[in-house]
Amino acid sequence: MLNPLDGSDRLLHAWKLALLRFAVTRDEADRLNVAALAAELDRLGGRRTADETFHFFRRTSSQLCAAISGQPQNAADILDRFCRQIEEPRLRLAFAAAVEITHSDSAPSQAPRPKRNPDLFRGLPARGSASL
Repeated sequence: MLNPLDGSDRLLHAWKLALLRFAVTRDEADRLNVAALAAELDRLGGRRTADETFHFFRRTSSQLCAAISGQPQNAADILDRFCRQIEEPRLRLAFAAAVEITHSDSAPSQAPRPKRNPDLFRGLPARGSASL
């Protein structure tokens, strides 16, 4: 049985899902939801000094949302890098499809399949003739 996610893991998962939703809809309300979740994750990071706060998720969200919108020239690299960091295979594949990343790490191997031995089933009774 899977362990339920704790508060910070649940929030991180919600952030990834919000990014997926924005990638699908490209709606401003969904972008704002990503930003709100990022701010909450940054608050969990705590304060370093009085003037310096943790901005990783807000900065990353801003870069990802801009890349999803196609703004920076290196948008494909940003999206590909983020996609590779998603641990959950279904979420990674969904995000890759939403941002039109064409390669997939779950693609079937291109290695040649071994040839079947034509004598493999020789001597076995035919399907309908076996008596029980």
